[in-house]
Amino acid sequence: MRKNKLYALILIACFLGYSWLFFFDFVSHLESDHDFTVCLFKRITTIPCPSCGTTRAVDSFFKGNILTSLYLNPFGIIVTGIMLITPGWIVFDYFTKRQSFYDFYIKTEKIVRTRKIAILLIILVIINWIWNINKQI
Repeated sequence: MRKNKLYALILIACFLGYSWLFFFDFVSHLESDHDFTVCLFKRITTIPCPSCGTTRAVDSFFKGNILTSLYLNPFGIIVTGIMLITPGWIVFDYFTKRQSFYDFYIKTEKIVRTRKIAILLIILVIINWIWNINKQI
């Protein structure tokens, strides 16, 4: 992926993420049904997907409830980190005429594509999914 396309995609995703959090926070105050979910997988199967709880985890993290965030879904910490760090990093690259984030992305992608790391990440997703199912939230 080209640098400008990646940067635009990440910035749009972060903007949508912050917008979704704002909307989620607004809706969660209005919604009396605590089983409210937008997860299509969970709506159809009644089984939480591996990422179920990530929005609540990010929301909890931003509200200072880090342990609650970890309990809801550890992926939330990763998403929070991405949402906090990458926009500033991309803006830094833009103003300094560097491509340090792009270089980091390319190196990370190469590491993740190695067989051992990919298998490890798949196992972690499966473990997280089992944990989500057992939590029943």
